Amino acid sequence: MRPLPEPATEQLSLASVLYALGDPVRLELVSRVVASPGMICSDADLDVPKSTLTNHWRILREAGVVRMAVDGRCRRIWLRADELSTQFPGLLDVVLRLGENESTPTAVH
Repeated sequence: MRPLPEPATEQLSLASVLYALGDPVRLELVSRVVASPGMICSDADLDVPKSTLTNHWRILREAGVVRMAVDGRCRRIWLRADELSTQFPGLLDVVLRLGENESTPTAVH
């Protein structure tokens, strides 16, 4: 697997992380990565166009919320929980817990 570029832990910006987590679709994507580490990005199964989903994944990666690696023709995704906790203790737990109370985007059936 070949990792994609991501910011170093000390380069993580609170504003970028909050922006990335502030969108309901991206928050749902992060919740799914938490539930299934190493998931393939196409397995997100949300009712959004593929190009929009690709943009959401890019925003999450560039903000440093997720780590991505190319695995053949797929991209695998992991949450950077340890790095986020180092820079912003407790932030991810609070955001994910509060995000559970909001309505989530509909899955494609």
